[in-house]
Amino acid sequence: MTAIGNSCKRLQLLRAAQAEEVIEAVELGEIESGRGLNQEMGLARPADTRWGSHYKTIQHVILMYRSIRRLFQQIIDDPEYKESLEAQIALYSFESFEFVFLAHLLDTILGYTDDLNCALQKRHQDILNAVSLISLTKTQLELLREDDGWKKFLADVTSFCVKRKIVVPKMDCRYNSVGRSKRYYVKLINYHRFKVDMFLGVIGRQLKELNDRFDEVNTDMLICMLLINPKDSFASFDKDNLVKLAKFYPKDFSITNLRCLTYQLGNFIADMRGDKDLAK
Repeated sequence: MTAIGNSCKRLQLLRAAQAEEVIEAVELGEIESGRGLNQEMGLARPADTRWGSHYKTIQHVILMYRSIRRLFQQIIDDPEYKESLEAQIALYSFESFEFVFLAHLLDTILGYTDDLNCALQKRHQDILNAVSLISLTKTQLELLREDDGWKKFLADVTSFCVKRKIVVPKMDCRYNSVGRSKRYYVKLINYHRFKVDMFLGVIGRQLKELNDRFDEVNTDMLICMLLINPKDSFASFDKDNLVKLAKFYPKDFSITNLRCLTYQLGNFIADMRGDKDLAK
């Protein structure tokens, strides 16, 4: 995709291929025509630190699949292009079930995590909303890796492939890798490779990352930190939970200090809520 995005001529060819695909789809009745519909899309370059850009890129690859495939074929057929061999290799991978499967898997996982990613990147955090999104994202990923989630996902990928005349392998047959030696996958069947290694494996790693970063302790800390917010005269203040927050720092708060802290917090909040200047 980078090779296409870095060339102005290829971008022009991609636009032309996309326009041809839209015209054919309209004539076949696959899509509707009208103002604001079927607008031109490009291949956004993903940024290393912005997962939202990766999500946008993979969405466009899926939506523009036919156009990109047509562009690869044009490069292969045109003798003026020096990259004909590279285009053939890329097209071989691009037209494989494995590529489509992984593209849809990335689209699905990034789709479920996109709201959380956006929330965590905001300058002014709504901590309760972020904590809620963490829990919701974990739940959705857990549901996705159940049998019903797998069956629906595989059905969507299969439907995509059938419409674009991509060969769909039988899940009980031997797995043939794309771009790697067969000796790496001796006697491996498609079901194990696609469901266990790829589908469940990727979802499991994503869940592990979320659990490592947002375990029960970290989540409790986030909620407790919200109580320090002075908004509305410390309306969210809760003395017991603030003491709980202090317990996360045993080196700074001994048992004696924690007992004293309970009374100090009570005096502090009474003082703050009675301050007329602070209430303004």
